[in-house]
Amino acid sequence: MPTLRLALCQVNPGVGDLTGNADLVRSWTRRAADSGAQLVLFPEMMLTGYPVEDLVFRRSFVAASKAALDRLAADLAADGLGELPVVVGYLDADGPPQVSGDAEPGRGARNAAALVHRGEVVATYFKHHLPNYGVFDEDRYFVPGDTLTVVRLGGVDVALTICEDLWQAGGPFAAARQAGVGLVVNINGSPYELNKDDLRLPVVRRRAAEAGATIAYVNMIGGQDELVFEGDSMIVAPDGTLLTRAPQFVAHLLVHDVALPDATEHGGTGHGGTGLAADDGGSGDSGGAVDGAQVADGLRVVRRTVEGIPPAPTGPVATGGIIEPVADEAEVWQALVLGLRDYVDKNRFPSVVLGLSGGIDSAVVAAIAVDALGGDRVVGVSLPSQHSSEHSREDAADLAKRTGLDYRVEPIQPMVDTFLANMSLSGVTVENLQARVRGVILMALSNQEGHLVLTTGNKSELAVGYSTLYGDSVGGFNPVKDVWKTLVWRLATWRNAEAARLGETPPIPENSIGKPPSAELSPGQLDSDSLPDYDVLDPILIGYIDGDLGREGLIASGHDPAVVDKVLRMVDTAEYKRRQSAPGTKISMKAFGRDRRLPITNRWREDG
Repeated sequence: MPTLRLALCQVNPGVGDLTGNADLVRSWTRRAADSGAQLVLFPEMMLTGYPVEDLVFRRSFVAASKAALDRLAADLAADGLGELPVVVGYLDADGPPQVSGDAEPGRGARNAAALVHRGEVVATYFKHHLPNYGVFDEDRYFVPGDTLTVVRLGGVDVALTICEDLWQAGGPFAAARQAGVGLVVNINGSPYELNKDDLRLPVVRRRAAEAGATIAYVNMIGGQDELVFEGDSMIVAPDGTLLTRAPQFVAHLLVHDVALPDATEHGGTGHGGTGLAADDGGSGDSGGAVDGAQVADGLRVVRRTVEGIPPAPTGPVATGGIIEPVADEAEVWQALVLGLRDYVDKNRFPSVVLGLSGGIDSAVVAAIAVDALGGDRVVGVSLPSQHSSEHSREDAADLAKRTGLDYRVEPIQPMVDTFLANMSLSGVTVENLQARVRGVILMALSNQEGHLVLTTGNKSELAVGYSTLYGDSVGGFNPVKDVWKTLVWRLATWRNAEAARLGETPPIPENSIGKPPSAELSPGQLDSDSLPDYDVLDPILIGYIDGDLGREGLIASGHDPAVVDKVLRMVDTAEYKRRQSAPGTKISMKAFGRDRRLPITNRWREDG
C-alpha cells in the first residue's frame, strides 16, 4: 500500500486579510515541506478567512480572492515549494451573486477548495452541503457544488470535501465510496461549542465508514467576532480508528504517515496543464465511477491526476500523536481566552478596560483578559458608590494584586449626587443612575486612552434582563455573554485550582467566589431579591433558551410552575435589551445573537 505523509495545518486566518492569510499558507507549507510532507491541507476559506458574511456579495472581494489564489500558487512555486500539493480554501464564483438582478440559476458564489501544484491551480471543488442553521447562512451566500473532485497523487485517489459535507450523510462521502477513493480530505471552519469535540469524532467515524476511506479532517483555530474555532484536527481510518488528533485552541502542524490503498484504474481524461497528466485508460468497472459519471445525490465525478509530488520520506515513520480532550471548564476557558484575544488583536485595540466590582463576574472577566492579553494591557477600575461594601472594594484590589493589571479607583458618588441635586429621582431609577454613571466613566476612559470596554454580564443576567441598559451593559465586547452564572462559578473554581496546580497565584479572590452575588445598588441588595437562586434559574433558562422547551415542557421537567411563569416573563420582555448587547464569544449550542432570532415586538407568551 502507498503511504502518504499528510500535513494538516491548524492555523488562525483573519477575515479579509488576503495577503496575511496567503503568507500563513506559505510559511506553514514551508514547515510542512521541512517535515517531509507529500500533501498539505489548510482550513475552509483559508485565503479569505471565515465566515466572510456579506463580503460575498462584493464582486471586488470575490475577484480579489481568486487573484490571491493564483498569486499564492505562483508564490509557492517561487518559494521552491511547487512540487508539494497544497489544498487551500478560498472564495470563488461562476456567476453573479444570488441577490443580484442578473443572478443565474445554479451559478453564483462558491465556498471552494483548490489544490495547487507547480505554480497552478490544478483542481477545484465546490462545497455541496450548505448549512443553514444556528450561526450559518450559507444558503444566503453560496450555490452548492454538483461535482466530486477526485485527485490521483502518489498512487492514491483523494476526494476533496468541505466542512458541512461531513456533517450530513450521503452526498460527497457516499459519492467518494462509489468513486473508490482511498482518502477524503475535509477542510473546515467548524465553530466551537462546548462538547462539540465529543460529537465530532463519532461523525468523522460515520463518514469514514460511509466512504470506506480514511478521512483527514483539518479545522482552523481563532476568534472571529462572536465565533471561536478550536482546531481539533484529526485523521480517522475507514474502520473508525483514530490515527492522530491535534490539540484544541492552538496553532498546530499535525504530520502523520497514512497507509492508503492503491488507486485503481479509471476511465476518463485528465485535465491538461502543468503538473497534470491524462488519466490512464481503464474500464472503471472495478475501482469506482469513471470521470464524468453520476453518483450519489446526483454528483458528477471529476478526476484529475497530479504527477511529480515529493517522494516518500525515508527514516522514522511520522506519527502525529493523539491529544486527549480536556475537561469542560478548561475547554471553555481556552475558548474564552482565545475569543477575547483575537477580538482585541484583530481589531487592533491596544488594551481593555472593565469595571471591577469585587464580584464573581467581573473577577472572571478580568482573569480571562489577563490570560488573553497580559496584565499590562488590562485596566481594572473600581467604581464605588455609597452602597459598595468594604469587602467588595478589598476584593477588587486583591484581584488586581493577584493578576498584575492596571488598577484604578474612581468613586462615583459625587457624580451621582450632582444628578440627584438637579433631578428628582428615586427607587430603581437611582439604582440605574449609578450603573449609568459607571458606564459613562468607562466609556470616557475608552475614548481618552483607546481601551476597548469589556462588559461583564453573564448569560443568565442577559436572559432575564437583569442589567441596566447603557449602564453595566456598556461595552464593546463581553467575554462571558454566553456563560451561565452557575458555569461562571465553576470556571472561577477551576481557574484557581489550575493556578495552584501550576504553582502560581490563583487569580480570583475566594471572597469573590464564595459571597452571595449582589449589584450593590441599594442597601443590603442581593440578586436573590429579584431572581430565583441561580441553581434553580439556570436549568429553566437552559431548557427554555437552549432547548426551546415551552412552559408545559419545563413544568414536566420538574420545575415549579410559578417560578417558570416568572422566569419566562422576564426572558420574553428583555429581548430589546439583548438586541443591543455587545458581542461575546459563543460557547453554547444557542448563543444570544444569530443563533436565536426572536422578534422584539412579540405578543406571544407561553401561558397563551
